[in-house]
Amino acid sequence: MDRFSIEELNLMCIYDTGSRSGLIAGLEKIALELAPDDAELSELIQSALKKLTAMSDQEYGELILVPDYKEEDD
Repeated sequence: MDRFSIEELNLMCIYDTGSRSGLIAGLEKIALELAPDDAELSELIQSALKKLTAMSDQEYGELILVPDYKEEDD
């Protein structure tokens, strides 16, 4: 299985429903609502969807979906 990028994991945290199928459905819905100028976000969603559909529910259950926020030093 391909590893998820930090950006993909953060996106998945936002739309996580607690199940792989629910997350896939949520991301697919968002992808349909994107404006044409949201190409970068669309690519991120498609990349995450590809990896999510290739994994099992058990593998999904082993993911740690906690946002990775890095604080910058002032």
